[in-house]
Amino acid sequence: MANSGIQLLGFFMSLVGIVGLIVGTILPQWKMSAYIGDNIITAVAMYQGLWMSCAFQSTGQLQCKIYDSILQLDSSLQATRALMIVGIIVSVAGLGVSCMGMKCTTCGGGDKIRKSRVAMTGGIILLVGGMCCIVACSWFAHNVIRAFYNPYTPVNTKFEFGVAIFIAWGGSLLDVLGGTMLASSCPRKKQVSKYPAPVTARSGPPSSAKEYV
Repeated sequence: MANSGIQLLGFFMSLVGIVGLIVGTILPQWKMSAYIGDNIITAVAMYQGLWMSCAFQSTGQLQCKIYDSILQLDSSLQATRALMIVGIIVSVAGLGVSCMGMKCTTCGGGDKIRKSRVAMTGGIILLVGGMCCIVACSWFAHNVIRAFYNPYTPVNTKFEFGVAIFIAWGGSLLDVLGGTMLASSCPRKKQVSKYPAPVTARSGPPSSAKEYV
């Protein structure tokens, strides 16, 4: 069975990863205006996230606006939203399941094999949640790169990666690593020999019978 120290490390890595996913999903800095060409010196920095867009003035003022309609959003942005939400919900559920199967908890009784299987199931759920978030971040990044190198995109509307997408990427990787450690709690079956154990012949006590001629 897996060491309880590995389970604790995986649990806390997944917990930190989920916090990073939540923070990255909320922050608006998924992409920021690129300072290239004639756009090197500007008084306004534009940020766009999954839920709002913000404008940062050179005077220090930050103005944000929440997206009014979901249906008016890009299909890729809607898919990124959905995958991030699903990934966070699945990861939280996996963290709860793995918590019940860890060796340091008293949930599930004293059956170590059953607890190890529960921890392994929670780790697999965490892996699924982390992979959903990795796909969402990678898809969003692909769209940003494609728009950046598109020659028909105006220079003043080109964006590059923001801080939030890196936070979400880091949280996804921690979630996947923690889930992998918890999934290694799969109980090992005891190897049973296919052949019966050899029976050693025991020599009996010396015969006390006397030989008569």
